[in-house]
Amino acid sequence: MSASRIASFLFVVCAALALAACNDDKGKTAQGWVEADLIFVSPDESGRVEDLAVREGEAVAKGAPLFTVDDDLQQADLIVKKAAVVNAQQNFDRAKQLLQTAAGTQKNYDDAEAALRQAKANLDSSQTKLKRRRVVSPVAGTIQQIYFRSGEMVPAGRPVVAILPPSNLKIRFFVPEAALPSMAYGGEIGVSCDGCGKNLTAKISFIARSAEFTPPVIYSLDERAKLVFMVEARPDQPNKFRVGQPVSVALSNPSGAKEAAK
Repeated sequence: MSASRIASFLFVVCAALALAACNDDKGKTAQGWVEADLIFVSPDESGRVEDLAVREGEAVAKGAPLFTVDDDLQQADLIVKKAAVVNAQQNFDRAKQLLQTAAGTQKNYDDAEAALRQAKANLDSSQTKLKRRRVVSPVAGTIQQIYFRSGEMVPAGRPVVAILPPSNLKIRFFVPEAALPSMAYGGEIGVSCDGCGKNLTAKISFIARSAEFTPPVIYSLDERAKLVFMVEARPDQPNKFRVGQPVSVALSNPSGAKEAAK
């Protein structure tokens, strides 16, 4: 056998071995990305953003001020409600006095008492609305995005800022049907990415019950191999990852899978 034929034969063998190794790696590793369940904070009523107390990327504690919305209408409503309480209190006192002197009726007294309770309830509601024009953070986390700036009008229910609590970060990836037996809720998986630290792990928190990209109803063995199922896992060190970052997930025997399956 000539040297050229021997070299060609060795090249084919090496290429075949490399392809087999590549396919084997693909069977043990899934490609995924980092996602997050953001907390969107919005005002109860429409208004103009007056003071924006945070910036994107800034860490905030629970209860920290985020933004304020103009409160002119709420201040005016509060004045009206306070006046209504004063009037209701005067009517109640008059009805009470008349009842004691037998010049009034029990019904008039009961009506005045109910009107006073309603006026006080309306005042409490107005004070709450005024207080909620100053919006604070409902959770501890990082400001991911700001949608409205100072001076802009924001409709009721539209988020002004989005906050990411560390515990709301998750790894999302897809696994083939054959890998499902090695997946279990609470099972630990290895996660790696460019620029991340070593030995990073995550715990499986969700396994889809239905397949993605479902082929026709009649499956052949080849078509069944194309089925994939979405899996989500919560990283043990969420501060090591960033939203949208591509990651690689080790699929071979996640620790805890066998115990969780029992």
